[in-house]
Amino acid sequence: MTTTTKAATILVVDDDPDCREITARLLEREGHRARRAASGEECMRIALAEPIDVVLLDVMMPGMDGFAVCEALRQAGKSLPVILLTARDDMDTRLEGMHHGVSEFLTKPINRVELLARVRAQLHIRDLTRQLETVEENLQSGSRGTAPRS
Repeated sequence: MTTTTKAATILVVDDDPDCREITARLLEREGHRARRAASGEECMRIALAEPIDVVLLDVMMPGMDGFAVCEALRQAGKSLPVILLTARDDMDTRLEGMHHGVSEFLTKPINRVELLARVRAQLHIRDLTRQLETVEENLQSGSRGTAPRS
């Protein structure tokens, strides 16, 4: 089984237009499709309507902050890898993020090499999870077909 970490769709969510655009362009240069959202509400609209592979999510936004977005995604049944972008590199922020199911953390200003490495890692985990789900489905369907007859 091969992994397809290229050409992933990554949703970049940040209320700062410069940060959002720079991050999206970095991802596009690596061959990914970058979707952009300026708010938590816009993030939710896109994530519920389109197939998204990874969310890069700013924690501090007006209205719906990054933690509220994580909670809303979870309640909507979306199990997306979330990389939280934060200007605050403190334990409380990280603990809050972990409580809400954040997969990774990146501190602003974003380091390009670290960003791409963390995105690649999350895409690899996503691919492995999909492969495992396929194997489990095949095992389940195979065991149903071989049940003893009475």
